[in-house]
Amino acid sequence: MTETMATATPEPQASAARKRGWLGSRHVVGWLEALPLTIVLLTFLVLPIVTIVIVSFWRATEFSIIPAFSTENYEFLFGSSVAWRVFGATFRYAFISWLFCLTIGFTVAYYLAFHIRSQTTQIALFLLCTIPFWTSNIIRMISWIPFLGRNGIANQTLIDLGLIDQPLEWLLYSDFSVILAFVHLYTLFMVVPIFNTMMRIDKSLIEAARDNGASGFQTLVHVIIPLTKPGIMIGTIFVVTLVMGDFITVRFMSGSQRANVGRLISNDIGLLQYPSAAATAVVLLCTVLITIAILLRFVDIRKEL
Repeated sequence: MTETMATATPEPQASAARKRGWLGSRHVVGWLEALPLTIVLLTFLVLPIVTIVIVSFWRATEFSIIPAFSTENYEFLFGSSVAWRVFGATFRYAFISWLFCLTIGFTVAYYLAFHIRSQTTQIALFLLCTIPFWTSNIIRMISWIPFLGRNGIANQTLIDLGLIDQPLEWLLYSDFSVILAFVHLYTLFMVVPIFNTMMRIDKSLIEAARDNGASGFQTLVHVIIPLTKPGIMIGTIFVVTLVMGDFITVRFMSGSQRANVGRLISNDIGLLQYPSAAATAVVLLCTVLITIAILLRFVDIRKEL
């Protein structure tokens, strides 16, 4: 009897051990932990993108949408000189805005990281930079209109100082006002990652460079900038993607006299030309992804994340 029980008990124990081993394996546990987020991404990211791609190959008339495969939307898009000019304007806005955001963001982050000794003061000044973000983007953007207008504060101040005789027309409803608004809206997206990266730089490296006779400029070029590349790339991705997808700023700050790809999509949606809007969105998405892929070739931002 005892021998029979001794021989019978190991089988259930072995089965339970195998079950615990299967459920307790790192591979299975990892997939189970990632399953909720995977479902969310598939539902709210992948599925909408797939839908947009499918709709981009449909046809549309003035009154209806025809769910039949066709490449006429892409043929019209790539064969239109207007579309090429709009894409060129979008890249120009993105590049100029990125250049100014990088210059201002790097300068602010450098000052906060290396010239402010007190951590309390650093945090206070950093929070000061975030104050404009306490209000809506649209409100901050529209606030430039009375400032830059023909009878606005900027023109009146310049006239009172005797620097100009008549108001400057190019201050508002021009490429200047569009880029100014972009820089105002998105500079903080460059400041944050660069400042975060600079704060991780070992100060002994800078002291070692100075001890070896490096000037301040040489230390900046050969020590600080190379170590700040991950933050610069993260900020670049934020700024470029936000500028290329923003159409409200272009519409208001240019007085509807300029256009970017986002305006094309918005206009097509307003005309109920959803397949054409979807095709333009797919091309814009591919362009942004290619740009990000090129940027990621220069630095491994996974170390920063």
